[in-house]
Amino acid sequence: MQIAISGQHLEVTSSLKSHVESKLEKIINHFDHLTQANVVLHIEKEDHMAEVNLHAKGTSIHATGLAENMYAAIDSMAQKLDRQVLKHKAKLTRHR
Repeated sequence: MQIAISGQHLEVTSSLKSHVESKLEKIINHFDHLTQANVVLHIEKEDHMAEVNLHAKGTSIHATGLAENMYAAIDSMAQKLDRQVLKHKAKLTRHR
């Protein structure tokens, strides 16, 4: 899976990159049909925001995390994304 990490109004450091990649690795373990991930890290006034767009076969999944700390925003984004990926995986494997 290709991961593109960019930042608006901040410099993306190697520690931020490694934190995002480690969170996305857990999601890849749940669902291996993912092809591309675009992560954008924002700072708006006092809020830190992390957004991700995951592209999989036939669908794209979007999640956003908002917190006072960038690492906390990445963690909340990863939790939301994990729930959405598991829900999508259940839809694909449901046999009616």
